[in-house]
Amino acid sequence: MARNLYFIGTAGSGKSTMVYAFQLWMNSQGLDCVTVNLDPGAEALQYSPDLDVRDYVDLREVMEEEDLGPNGAQVAAADMIAMNAKELANVLETFETNYVLIDTPGQIELFTFRASGPVLIDAFGRDDSALVYLNDPALVRSASGFVSSVLFSATVQFRHGLPFINVLSKSDILPEEDLERIVKWSLDPFALYEALFADGATPKTLLDVEFLKSMESIGVYRRVHPVSSEITFGFEEIYSQVQQVFEGGEDLEKG
Repeated sequence: MARNLYFIGTAGSGKSTMVYAFQLWMNSQGLDCVTVNLDPGAEALQYSPDLDVRDYVDLREVMEEEDLGPNGAQVAAADMIAMNAKELANVLETFETNYVLIDTPGQIELFTFRASGPVLIDAFGRDDSALVYLNDPALVRSASGFVSSVLFSATVQFRHGLPFINVLSKSDILPEEDLERIVKWSLDPFALYEALFADGATPKTLLDVEFLKSMESIGVYRRVHPVSSEITFGFEEIYSQVQQVFEGGEDLEKG
């Protein structure tokens, strides 16, 4: 039975690049996988999707036929994709594979807040799915930005209700000191509290702390796992997390 991994994150967080790099890494480990592109607006992909929504929905045609701008066309296209969810799922079922790497739209709102995301997850098989959430290093370098990323990832978790793997993408661009600090924040909320108060207590600081306490108490404050698609770093740890989600740590048979 195939396991669906949805790579999700804000625009520019590196979803498509990570799908490409993770596919190469899995193949190098003798692990079979297929790729799916769910972004009708993707102009250039490093990988060749085995299933591509652009074969079903043409964004330029939507813009012309509906007289819409780029953003409006993306929304309309997302709804059209949801209408094709069953057909897409049927095509996906024809592949004999262990893993499906799913590249979600660049605009995270389209997959998380429109109906199309949950509809596609249900069609592809909700019980066999997990999210790989990419935190953007540009956002999490500051303590306040880290809190914002935690809140955004929590929203994604609440919306989709799937097992969740928390990733720090593009970690190779961060100085070692910054990387260590960010990972420490994800492991130790008290270190993050300290960082938040470093420049003095403000109303926003107090609000950030209250948000963090809430996230921690309900179990959505998660360790971030650094990864780099450029230097193929951290994929073994991500794969280990995938196994914990689906198999309790037992590796699927390679094939």
